[in-house]
Amino acid sequence: MDPRFAKLAAQVIGYSVSLQPGEKVLIDVWDGADDLGTALVEAAFAAGGLPFVTHQSMRMNRSVIAHATQAYLQDWLRYQRYRMEEMDAYIVVRKKENLREWAGIEPGQMALYETYYGQLHFGVRIPKTKWCVLRYPNAAMAQAAGMSTEEMEDYYFRACCLDYRRMCQKVEPLAKLAARTDQVRILAPGTDLTFSVKDLCAGVPRCGQRNVPCGEMGMPVVVDSAEGEITYNVPSEMQGTIFRDVHLVLRRGIIVEATSSDTKRMNEILDTDANARRIGEFSLGFNPFLTRTTLDTIFDEKRAKTLHFTPGNSEINPSAIHWDLVQSHAAEDGGGEVWFDGVLIRKDGLFVPEELRPLNPEELGPYLLEEEPETGRVKK
Repeated sequence: MDPRFAKLAAQVIGYSVSLQPGEKVLIDVWDGADDLGTALVEAAFAAGGLPFVTHQSMRMNRSVIAHATQAYLQDWLRYQRYRMEEMDAYIVVRKKENLREWAGIEPGQMALYETYYGQLHFGVRIPKTKWCVLRYPNAAMAQAAGMSTEEMEDYYFRACCLDYRRMCQKVEPLAKLAARTDQVRILAPGTDLTFSVKDLCAGVPRCGQRNVPCGEMGMPVVVDSAEGEITYNVPSEMQGTIFRDVHLVLRRGIIVEATSSDTKRMNEILDTDANARRIGEFSLGFNPFLTRTTLDTIFDEKRAKTLHFTPGNSEINPSAIHWDLVQSHAAEDGGGEVWFDGVLIRKDGLFVPEELRPLNPEELGPYLLEEEPETGRVKK
């Protein structure tokens, strides 16, 4: 086992889900990510917790999705909900051997599955458990990012094994600013968009507690407030399809026009339910060690100098879909601006106000990574 998995597992159990003695945690391991799964089980026992384990695979679940009837999914949801309601925490590790494993599933079947999966994930796991979603570094992930497997492993652990308690402290000024903000405006190539986050940002930062890697400050969007257009310059994988050049037009908070490299499939996803065409989240990404596209949303949405503007689910906009579409404001990607109530807070991906500058990559990075995670390899 790579020794860095033990370090990561200890942080996930001890901080991300803060597992307490006697608490039950469901550890959901996909496609043979057994070494990280084992590290999580051992860390859970060490904390006095009670780990329960399940194994899944994308290939087998493809067959389930393709053939499932509504009656079957009703039974599936009843079983999954019963098990999940017994848990205090939930951790999932997905090792994607084939990014496109679910490509080609009939859209109606995919929408049917997402409807019931959404009732489990957004209806039980998120509101009723302490939860954390992780990925696993493998050759497929490296290939999607244009890296060697060894490079991807180092990229993964540098981004994941951070001091997230410290990151939360650094994010507090941004959280306080968002809490007193009403109108947000985004300007970038192909983008001029306004919306409101008024009275929706009262929570404290939760960096590293729900997704690992982390490095974002997210907030819900006032329903029906978004007006304008946005063009996303970071490709996005969703339901086995890779979408490029995504462009949305919004009127009164509803996506009235959506185009991309696969416009037909994109609109099928946005038609999953009535709220999939409304916006669930706006978030600013600032993980200093995430610097390139990987085609894995959990990584790409936290990239330094990015934001995501997300159709679908939030606590005020229930939907089976939550699609974190990412826009990079790095100068080399065309730049961009973010304004809060008429004040420029970020330009070309860099925070402008003095109290927010500690979130810029050059200042945040050294603060979070005091030492390199141990690899056992000889440093080059």
